Amino acid sequence: MPAKTVKKEDKTAAAKRTALNDMSERRFPFTKQNYILMLAGIAILILGYTLMVGGRSPNPNEFFPDQVYSWRRITLAPIVVIIGFIVEVYAIMKKPKEDKVPSGQNSETK
Repeated sequence: MPAKTVKKEDKTAAAKRTALNDMSERRFPFTKQNYILMLAGIAILILGYTLMVGGRSPNPNEFFPDQVYSWRRITLAPIVVIIGFIVEVYAIMKKPKEDKVPSGQNSETK
């Protein structure tokens, strides 16, 4: 018997099926927990920058150093902003926990 020849169309269909299977096995780079941590980091950053705002006087010829150089703007706000950036870096770098199957059990058996 002669060998069965595979049509070009059959090869492309098989390639498409393989590509779809590969895509279904891929995961998103971040999980729901990563996104929640990122939003928390953004909220902390907004809080920190909000703490820095202020120090404007109604008259530009007057200067109030106690408003401009207050503890809140010089110390607290930069610390909060740094904490926000640390949370952002942690949220991006955190890897999801892998689902481990106990030894001796297949994932196909229930």
